[in-house]
Parts: sequence; structure tokens; C-alpha cells
Amino acid sequence: MPSLRILGIDPGFDRMGFGVVDHVGSKMLCMGHGCIQTSPNDEFALRLQQLRDGLRQIISEHKPSCVAIEQLFFQTNAKTAIKVGMARGVIVLAAADAGLPIVDVTPAQVKLGLTGWGGSDKKQIQQMVQRVLSLQEIPKPDDAADALAMAIVGGSLFKHTKACASGQ
Repeated sequence: MPSLRILGIDPGFDRMGFGVVDHVGSKMLCMGHGCIQTSPNDEFALRLQQLRDGLRQIISEHKPSCVAIEQLFFQTNAKTAIKVGMARGVIVLAAADAGLPIVDVTPAQVKLGLTGWGGSDKKQIQQMVQRVLSLQEIPKPDDAADALAMAIVGGSLFKHTKACASGQ
């Protein structure tokens, strides 16, 4: 059975988590994860460029089938929310430039998709990522673990969307 490679992204302008997961039948394999870190000493526009360039490199290296991106949720700090929104826009643009479909994944979908319970905490999600991907330990940093969770759940959503579109 052919595999489906999903690039999961946890958006941020300081640190953007990424995780690459192959969905092969009912099995999932971690193909890589990490973070693109920017410096708070750099101008914001340069930081956005660094995110874009890093993401382009990851896409070129891993050749994903689609990109699963966490939808933003309400934040109390409007300035931070706006900057994270701009970083998310750069991520969406980089995926579109590469011709990749995008799956928006909500935090609630991740919780339900991984644990079956919408009230799961971060630790439970990280433990399920470790278990589902048969990893020796919980991926670090947290942003990378969150991105892997996006790739796991995003792959299932993408397969479901494709099946619905084809009438299966």
C-alpha cells in the first residue's frame, strides 16, 4: 500500500515545530521532527523569511503529500496572536508555493484524534505521539511533538477528505 507523507506544523515566529509522518496503511512512522528557531534580535521580517526558507528546505528534503497546520486559537496577548498569525500565513504561502494541499487541524481535533477525549492535556498528547509512532521517548522540544501530533491527525483528516471527494 502506498504511503502518505504528512508534514505537520506547529506555527510560531520564535520557534516553528515541524514533524514528518508516513502513513502506511494503519501504521505510522516518524520520518523526522524538529524546530526552526529564529532570533529575537532579528527584525520580524527577517524572522518570517527564515521560517519560509527553512520550511522550503524541509519540503524539498521530505517531499510531503500535504501539510497539516494547527489552526490558531484565542490568545490573550493580541500582539503575539498577530505575529503568530503572520507566521502561519508564511507557512500557508510556502505550502501553496510548493503545490501542497493544506489541512487545518484544530487543537480539539488533535486531542480527540489521539486520545479520544477533547479534554486531554499536553502531556497526554505527547505520550500518545510517542506511543503511536513507537518512539523511544517523547519528542523534544514540545513544538516538535505538537507538530508530530498535527501530522498524525492531519493525515487521517486528509485521507478522509480524499475518500469523501472520490465518493468512497
